Amino acid sequence: MTDDAAPQEIWHLRLYIAGRSAKSLRAQANLRALCEEHLAGRHEIEVIDLEQHPSLARSDDIVAIPTLVRRLPEPLRRIIGDLSNTERVLVGLRVEEAAQ
Repeated sequence: MTDDAAPQEIWHLRLYIAGRSAKSLRAQANLRALCEEHLAGRHEIEVIDLEQHPSLARSDDIVAIPTLVRRLPEPLRRIIGDLSNTERVLVGLRVEEAAQ
């Protein structure tokens, strides 16, 4: 089997939001666009609304929202904000390093 045939790693991303606030909606849209462009076909996004499930904030030590948590590939990474600075998000998630 060649390296080209190796399965690609699936990225597990969890986005914590607060209802339908402008920042939360912007973060969701920005994350989906980023994943479609840079992680097409190899990502899973879980959106957790802390207005509906406040107790889930403890599981990933969420102190601000919106917050994106990269659960896999390890190590765990967190990015706070609406994810509008694509370059900063890519560096924070280390997307480019994983592609190499």
